[in-house]
Amino acid sequence: MGCALSGPSVSPDLAVSEEKRTPSQDGGLDFKTDLEHGGDEEPKQPFLLSEAQKELIQASWEILHKDIARVGVIVFIRLFETHPECKDVFFLFRDIDDFQQLKMSKELQAHGLRVMSFIEKSVARLNQEDKLQQLAFELGRSHCRYQAPPKYYEYIGTQFIQAVQPILKEDWTPEAEKAWENLFKYLTAMMRRGFYTEETTRASLSLHARKPAVESTPNRI
Repeated sequence: MGCALSGPSVSPDLAVSEEKRTPSQDGGLDFKTDLEHGGDEEPKQPFLLSEAQKELIQASWEILHKDIARVGVIVFIRLFETHPECKDVFFLFRDIDDFQQLKMSKELQAHGLRVMSFIEKSVARLNQEDKLQQLAFELGRSHCRYQAPPKYYEYIGTQFIQAVQPILKEDWTPEAEKAWENLFKYLTAMMRRGFYTEETTRASLSLHARKPAVESTPNRI
């Protein structure tokens, strides 16, 4: 999410081919469903949050917001520890193997803040489903341009949940965890749709650009 630091060495065709072969593990929309239901339609993935769950998320975020810079760094350090292949998407720090050095990286801190900003905007739109959907959809489209494949999206939610548990302490309950899981499931589904919609659009434009112009031949008598 918010992968503005992705590098040119990731092949979008390869990434998408892998996605087509791999079923979604996050409960979101798969490749076929995303193409059948365009970004302007209502999501097939239901919005899974009850009013009580929205309140739990908002209460959690009130506490987390005070320390979002640290949370952002923790999320990505955990992500790279558990899924080291994800570092290949970030060309500015993909070659940093020392995690202590990585924690001090200004680029990593900035990227962590961008992701936390996206989560903050999502929390602010919990009662505006259309705006929340559009927010995640557009982020998915931008990830296509950054060549950050959808298989990585679900990891962020998992690592976020793991990172915030010790911060929230007794305020972290099974109910709060389920609420955050449902939110990330929805966001991931919408991002996947945005990614594949953008990919289809770009492929169509590329194909159109490569088509030779049809020359008109004058009639000869």
